[in-house]
Amino acid sequence: MTAACGQENRFVAPPPPKVTVQLPVQQTVTPYLEATGNAAAVNTVKLVARVQGYLQEIKYQDGATVKKGTPLFVIEPEPYKVKLEQAQAAEEGAKAALINAEAEFLRQQQLQAKDVSSQANLDKARANRDTDHANVLSAQANTQSAEINLSYTTVSAPFDGVVTAHKAFVGELVGGDQPTELASIVQLKPLWVWFNVSERDVQEIRAAVGARGGNIAELKVPIEVGLQTENGYPHKGLIDYADPNVNQSTGTLQARGVFENTNGSLLPGYFVRVRVPRRPIPGLLVPEVAIGSDQAGRYVLTVNADNIVEQRRVQLGQSFGELRLVESGLKPDERVVVAGILDAVPGQKVDPESPSPKSAAAETESK
Repeated sequence: MTAACGQENRFVAPPPPKVTVQLPVQQTVTPYLEATGNAAAVNTVKLVARVQGYLQEIKYQDGATVKKGTPLFVIEPEPYKVKLEQAQAAEEGAKAALINAEAEFLRQQQLQAKDVSSQANLDKARANRDTDHANVLSAQANTQSAEINLSYTTVSAPFDGVVTAHKAFVGELVGGDQPTELASIVQLKPLWVWFNVSERDVQEIRAAVGARGGNIAELKVPIEVGLQTENGYPHKGLIDYADPNVNQSTGTLQARGVFENTNGSLLPGYFVRVRVPRRPIPGLLVPEVAIGSDQAGRYVLTVNADNIVEQRRVQLGQSFGELRLVESGLKPDERVVVAGILDAVPGQKVDPESPSPKSAAAETESK
């Protein structure tokens, strides 16, 4: 009993908590200019009745995808066929009159050369010939005009696209004093995406492809977009236009990308996410799970040579899979806490360990 009371009680501090650390991943990365944009049709045309008549036939289903030249509407063609036949008949009559006038002119030339006919008769024959020649030209123009009007009785698709619901109905008189809109056709392949970028961004894009000036369409700068319901940026295209003028009030200019849109998943008016590659740069990347935040901003926890936890304020760039680019605030040789973060308290000692070979390999594959 006495011996037990003589024993001295001593406090034994718990061992430092274990954390997993790893060095930042050093690799060349391609940062992206990210923006938002809107999809727009390359061509959108209102189909109108260019001649007057009763709508005789609608030859498509509302919303149908049609090829260039597909007949869509027919306006009664019979009156215009009759006018064409009249014009053709008048042209033939004018040609016959011209043949007779040319023969008379040649006859008067021969007679006048023999002093059998007067100069006045020759002049009259020449005038008649020239007048009949002008009449032929006028008749030919009337025939061409009648042919054009007859062609307008069939309204065809001017390009490949989707035709909207018809706005006029069979039996309705169309093409009066004002052109009557029959429907609209929208081209979906290819498709444009418009977005705004800063002047500096455009300069960086040019630098990324090694160009300083010229038409940006010739640079073939790639562009990627994604819909709000899609993961990533599955749609690939090329920038084909950038406005040469910078908006002084916003400091931005408008740019445009063109997409083949082969599957038709992009529609005019869609709100899309846009990204354009910048110049590749060497970068330090850390796992997203290693990044913390507080009221002062973003940070990572590092372990120094004495195994003491330190906080590093960092400026972050874009994400690359499960990794995040660190633009400033971190050195390549600093050990970053990637697991056991809740046990890592700045100023306290920890027991750091590196990731297992399997987890390190998995991290490499994810890049």
